[in-house]
Amino acid sequence: MPDTALTGPAAHPVDYTELHADATALLDGWRPTSPAAAEARDRTLALLAAGPVAMSRPHRPGHVTASALVLDHTGSRVLLCLHGKFGRWVQLGGHCEPTDRTLVGAALREATEESGIAGLRIDPVPIDVDIHPVGCQGGSLHHDVRFAVLAPPGAVEQVSDEAEALGWFPPDRLPEPLAGGTVQLVAPALAALRRSPLRPAP
Repeated sequence: MPDTALTGPAAHPVDYTELHADATALLDGWRPTSPAAAEARDRTLALLAAGPVAMSRPHRPGHVTASALVLDHTGSRVLLCLHGKFGRWVQLGGHCEPTDRTLVGAALREATEESGIAGLRIDPVPIDVDIHPVGCQGGSLHHDVRFAVLAPPGAVEQVSDEAEALGWFPPDRLPEPLAGGTVQLVAPALAALRRSPLRPAP
């Protein structure tokens, strides 16, 4: 029997088996970008040992989320969201959904929904893993797997219901107040886009 989680007001069982397998394989084969990311990766793999339920919000010990640092097509600006709930600037991202089959897909979906930008392109190799406490489910941990995303030329953002504002910022002049863990994404995101085929030729 596949491991399932109960989510939503009707508590229908949701099967996260495929997403769990993808997350486990992705992190197991990933080369961490920093010592802190290596520790977070190992803790996240330990969390995933609980089974597919670790992908879902009801899992009180913690659950895996996906986020993305969006850069413009030149790589000279990053797109951040002033989050409506906690009032800090942060990269785009959030919870995995039952329709997600891969973490890369979840991160790209979140970035597209929260930015309103069509045609985003994502590097499938994570740039960071970060673990932080959150208020959902009465107190839990987000094991957030982060990716680099490139916006197309002429991209125009649209603020979603979850944000107070969106803004483009030079990587060395990020806004305040800034969420913890966001600044550490800049260097690996820029490095990923320099080596990735997603970056347009000069």
